[in-house]
Amino acid sequence: MSERDVDVLVIGAGLGGIGAAWHLQHERPGTSFAILEARAAIGGTWDLFRFPGVRSDSDMHTLSLPYAPWRGTDSRAGGAEIREYLRETADAYGIDTRIRFGRKVTRAEWSSAEARWTLDVLADGRPETWTCSFLYGCTGYYDYASGYTPPFAGIEGYRGRVVHPQLWPDGLDVRGRRVAVVGSGATAVTLVPALADAGAAVTMVQRSPSWVAGVDQHDPGAARLHRWLPDRMVASVLRTQNAALSIGLYEISRRAPRVAAAYLRRGMRAVVGEATIAEHFTPHYGPWEQRLCIAPGNDFLRTIADGRAEIVTDRIERFVPEGLALGSGRVVEADVVVTATGLSLQALGGLNLVVDGRPVDLGKTFAYRGTMLSGVPNLALCIGYVNASWTLRAEVTHAFVCRVLAYLDEHDAESAMPVAPGGMRPRPLLDLTSGYVVRGQDRFPKQGDREPWTIRQNWFVDRRAVRRARIEQDMTFVARRRRATDRRSPQTVGRTS
Repeated sequence: MSERDVDVLVIGAGLGGIGAAWHLQHERPGTSFAILEARAAIGGTWDLFRFPGVRSDSDMHTLSLPYAPWRGTDSRAGGAEIREYLRETADAYGIDTRIRFGRKVTRAEWSSAEARWTLDVLADGRPETWTCSFLYGCTGYYDYASGYTPPFAGIEGYRGRVVHPQLWPDGLDVRGRRVAVVGSGATAVTLVPALADAGAAVTMVQRSPSWVAGVDQHDPGAARLHRWLPDRMVASVLRTQNAALSIGLYEISRRAPRVAAAYLRRGMRAVVGEATIAEHFTPHYGPWEQRLCIAPGNDFLRTIADGRAEIVTDRIERFVPEGLALGSGRVVEADVVVTATGLSLQALGGLNLVVDGRPVDLGKTFAYRGTMLSGVPNLALCIGYVNASWTLRAEVTHAFVCRVLAYLDEHDAESAMPVAPGGMRPRPLLDLTSGYVVRGQDRFPKQGDREPWTIRQNWFVDRRAVRRARIEQDMTFVARRRRATDRRSPQTVGRTS
């Protein structure tokens, strides 16, 4: 078997890909696999985003991998810390030796006759071909090439600099400069205090407000637990505790939105006061209909309250040479405009997917247990929760993928394919009304209206259900067939000979 012909190919060397590799090593020790990463470094999203203040919305006790507990003092870590954590983890478990960097997968075609995937790959611009029996996409769901910027009128006549956070330029010095941050989501809430700390005169321009929740940056209970218990036990306790808190707020928000809204308003009011709440922090949607904006140490609200940044709620009519002309007639003068206006969704890293010569329209597929796709054999993708850390859901997914591989071995089968029942009502896979979700949902797989075609946004329920799942439910299997070129015996399906 050549290096480019393996049992499992993982696409992406971020949190998902590193977690998938650990599970394959520990649960499938005879399975050959490799990780293809388009970028030149480990980290995925955390290697891509380099804007000021970039950090995790999720606490590190749930975002970190269970077998590599987070030992930092901050519960919300910055991008550089997370990148270093991922590099150290990959090195500690030998996962870095499985990664092939600079390899962008452009096309993947399944052949039922061969029971293999063939991948077209650009290796630093040069074509390569890889093959595998099972394909696992751990690419996240953002388009890494570019974010989303609305078509602003007059932008070509603006004299300053326009920057999207996803493509933050190296060496951009904002000290003493007027910076307008357009947007009200998590990225804007992160940028505003970081830019103010860097010496910029910041004005945040939002069309509509978002819900903001202040959280503690340090967990004093974690330090006490570490004095008495082993790291992994502490990690388990904190992961369970923090998952329960985040899921609890989500459930209250969905079942009793007025109660959740009152709770969030009370927290914001304590920092910025009632007048500011009424003018700038009264969203038109309920809590958790869009992703909640997290502010560690309430840094964002304190920056507004201290007057180190201004917030303006208005409509942008157009760019003018000196800045932004608003619907009220005001002009926000700016040397730099940061368009924190959202991201673009992209499934499976944008590769073209083909099954037996037929292109697959991902927007017309259903996600089986939130992982495999209807009508597509031997393929899984890793998607996180909308209300909790990416890693919690990813770990559930990795375990399920290993269960599917084991089932194929045990039943002498070469492929598994979910088959969606007729009459199922499609629902967005990411159950949010955020702009980036709405814009991209036609290009993304759907979830259904019944089990096992739904995603529970509840880690406790989800992991138990997937652990007990009947692999054969709504799945079709093809028994292993002898081929003249077959190098694997029926007893070693999916394993290296």
